[in-house]
Formats: sequence, C-alpha cells, structure tokens
Amino acid sequence: MKQLISEEENERTNTLPWASFNFINSIIGSGVIGIPYALHEAGFGFGMLLLFFVAYITDYSLILMVKSGHLSGKFSYQGIMEAAFGKPGYILLGILQFVYPFIAMVSYNIVVGDTVTKVIVRLTGIDKASTFARREFIVLVASLFITIPLCLYRDVARLAKISFLSLVCIAFILFSIFLRIGPISDIVPQHPQSWSFFNNDIIPAIGIMAFAFMCHHNTFLIYGSIADPNQKKWEIVTHASILTSLVVAVLFGIAGYATFKAYSQGDLLENYCWDDDLMNVSRLLFSVQILLTYPIECFVTREVIETSVFGRDPNVPLSEKMHYLLTLGIVATTYFISITTDCLGMVLELNGVLAAVPLAYVLPALCYLQLEEGFILCRQKLPALGVVLFGLTVAILGVIFLIVDFEKVHTCSHGKAMEYCLVNNTTNTSMVD
Repeated sequence: MKQLISEEENERTNTLPWASFNFINSIIGSGVIGIPYALHEAGFGFGMLLLFFVAYITDYSLILMVKSGHLSGKFSYQGIMEAAFGKPGYILLGILQFVYPFIAMVSYNIVVGDTVTKVIVRLTGIDKASTFARREFIVLVASLFITIPLCLYRDVARLAKISFLSLVCIAFILFSIFLRIGPISDIVPQHPQSWSFFNNDIIPAIGIMAFAFMCHHNTFLIYGSIADPNQKKWEIVTHASILTSLVVAVLFGIAGYATFKAYSQGDLLENYCWDDDLMNVSRLLFSVQILLTYPIECFVTREVIETSVFGRDPNVPLSEKMHYLLTLGIVATTYFISITTDCLGMVLELNGVLAAVPLAYVLPALCYLQLEEGFILCRQKLPALGVVLFGLTVAILGVIFLIVDFEKVHTCSHGKAMEYCLVNNTTNTSMVD
C-alpha cells in the first residue's frame, strides 16, 4: 500500500531538474526568436546589456512571488493578489492572467497555421489551394492530435518529459541557425546601422525581451509540481531556469543578428529563404515546440476559469465531465479565433505591454511590498520598488509609442520572401503570398 502511495506521489511531483525543464519550456516559447530583432531595435551592444538586465529582474520577480506566497500562506498568483489587495486585486489579476495565455495560445495556432502550410507546399509540391495546405486544416489536425491530448492532463508535472522534447527542438533550431551564419550573411546586403551600439527603440526592445522571459503566470503551477516545495528549492529552479533561458536567448540573439543584422525580423525564421530545406525543418520543429508549449498556457487559462468563474476550491478537483468540457471549450475557442486572421499585429503588442509587463514585474513586486513588513522605502524593499517603477515605465511608454506609431505597425508579414532571397534567385517565388 505504501509503495502504491509512493508511486502515485512520484507521478504527481517533479524532481528539481524536471521542474526546471517545465519552467524553461514555459519561458523559451515563441518570444526567443524575436531576440535578434530586439537587439536591432536597441542597438546590438546596448541590447545585449538590456537582455541580461531583463533576465535578472525576471529572476528577482519570480523569487518575490513565492516569497509573497510564504508571507500570505497563499500559493497561487490569485491568492497573493487577494491577500495583498483584496477582491479588486484578485479580479484584476484574474483578467490579466486569463488574457495573456489565451492570446498566446491563439498566436501559437496562427504561427503553426501560417508556417506549416508553406513548408508543406515547399516539401510536397502540392497546390496551395489544396485542403491539405490550408491553415484551417493544419491547425485543426495539430489541435486534435497534439494540443488537445496534452491539454487534457490535470497535472502539469506530467508534461515534464514533453517539455524536454520541446527543448530538444529548440537546440536543433539553434544549431541550424549557427550553420547558416556564413552562407546566408554573404547574400544579406550591408546596412549602415548593422553594428550600432545604441538605437532609440529601447522600450519596444524591452517589451520583446520581457515577452520572451514571461513565465510568471505559470509560477505556482511549477512550484506546486516540485516534491516538498520550499523557498530554497524554488530559488534553485528559478536560477537554473532563467540562466539556461538567458544562455539560449543570447545564442539566438548573437547568431541571428550576426546573420541578418539590421534586416532581422520579429520572427527570425522569416528571414530565411523558403527554399532552404534545413531551415524548413527548423520551422516545422519550431511549430512543434510552440505546440508543446501550448498546453502549459492552457493549464493557466483553465485554472483561472475554474477558480474565478466556477469558484472551485483549489483542494477539490473539477469533475471529469467539466474538466473535459472546459478544456475542449478553451482549445476550440482559440482555434476559431486563430483561423479568422493570419496575424494579430497590434493586439499581440498590446498584450505584451498591457498584460505581460504588469504580470511579470509590476504585480509581483507590488504584492511583496504590500505583504512584507516595514516602511516602503526601507533597504529590504527598495529593489522591489525599483522593479515596480521599471514595469510601470515600460508599460506606459510602450502604450504611448504604440499609439504614436500605430500607422507603422506591420500587422501581417508572415511567409513573405525577403528581397535578398529574390535577388539571388534562392527562393521559389511561388511561395510568396
């Protein structure tokens, strides 16, 4: 009997390495391939400094969240917000914590539908009008055979091995990018701002980096999956996960920027020509990787609905029927939204500024400031106050810049061949939309 209990407990909990794999997977999602573009926006030298800075404050804010959990006795993001700011804080957090992962899931479907269809056309030669090359069909197949089975799990710990597979996909993509530095950089035109140390678009660059490191809505799910969790174990998982993610982000940034410099796109894989089959394999693996990240976002969205809408007791699981209906409802809704457009443009940028930055920096630090004893300007609280001011500054300036540059936002750019690919006759022009 004890052995059975032990096996059941082991299935529901993670060792620190497996918890770290889950956490790293939740960090290294679609945002990591935008790092070269962020380095272009801020300037290569200053952008690298910003990348380290964003990683550091992300690490600090994650530790603050679990400290707030221990101070309040509430080990959920909603719980610490309610303990710190009452019902208004609980409602605000619920809205943000639902919006961010929900739109992220929609964006994952969009990227998969847009990318995989073009790769299939390239690799198989089937007509673009064929049902099998339509994004609606591709996303439906991916939902039925990948995302739904994984999203139906109740325990995030069961995704640990899937998360490891996701990281293997990222490793292959990174390896491919390094292989292509020399051959591709030879055909990319020179640009006067290619290696500038500092550029003016600092706030957009921070927004991209913050989006790349955003994982706070998953924090207590990962914390709860650790066997006998405590603050010390959490700090080990956090430091290891953020450091690993930073190394990956730096490698993506350096390799991608060295190849395309000032021509770097928000989606790095869009820089490569469509007849490059190695990069087409990387595009497929990237689609697999974000599909494997999708379930973690679904877990968060489902938990918010269960606790905020249905008022479920965290210690009492939802019935099997309701669990299936809710999960299928979330996946179906994101599917139908994602097939109505091939991009989210301004919505995704606003999601990063208005949801990701508050969730990652402002709210965790505010909770700690409210729950920890002592004057707000005491030495112990000053770093947390600095994080709050940093997050508010990025959010406010980000909204202002988006409004000012509204006409300049490119809402749809997926799948278009770069000019240097056409000039060098290295792409099949039939692939261009």
